[in-house]
Amino acid sequence: MGAARFESGDSLRRIVSPPSTAAAVVEQHLAALRACTLCPRMHKPVVVGRPVASRVLLVGQAPGDKEPKLGRPFAWTAGRTLFKWFHEALGWSEDETRDRIYFAAVCRCFPGKRAGGGDRVPAPDEIAHCARWLAREFALLRPQLVLPVGKLAITQFLGERPLAVVVGEKFRITYAGHAADCVPLPHPSGASPWHRMEPGKTLLHAAFAHVAAHPALKI
Repeated sequence: MGAARFESGDSLRRIVSPPSTAAAVVEQHLAALRACTLCPRMHKPVVVGRPVASRVLLVGQAPGDKEPKLGRPFAWTAGRTLFKWFHEALGWSEDETRDRIYFAAVCRCFPGKRAGGGDRVPAPDEIAHCARWLAREFALLRPQLVLPVGKLAITQFLGERPLAVVVGEKFRITYAGHAADCVPLPHPSGASPWHRMEPGKTLLHAAFAHVAAHPALKI
């Protein structure tokens, strides 16, 4: 995949290596991430994806209660919908999608449940703590395409905007000093009807047209 950078402590070392070596460096990063203990209110284990040295970075919100048990992001109902989108737009199976895209998230641990029901929204300090891992992934992978999934993830890159304004569009962003294209996606939660009704259905189709045409998928 060409040159990549990996942050270790306070320094960055340069890597020019074949994909197998690059994947090994990504695994080193994931091992450090799995050992993170910065957020005591979060529920362990840390949920991470496969060590994929990809130029496409998908950023979810936070794991649900099933993902820690199953050991991978988007492992339950929302994941089935997400991978259906990729299959319909690109012809990829779930396995192929996980092998071709690096899965990150705003927070990598399950936040727990709210007193009134539903998953707790991560606190600002928890988002800030996990942002350091996302910054390291930008330095390591130097993604050309970023796919934030859901409002919390979209906000990290584009600020707070209505879904109908951002989904279906492609933006140029700079995050952690690295420039990339950004194509926001709605959250595939079964609790949200947004992606199943208009204008969500049409805007989702437009978003995946941007994804399918992007050069990062052809590397």
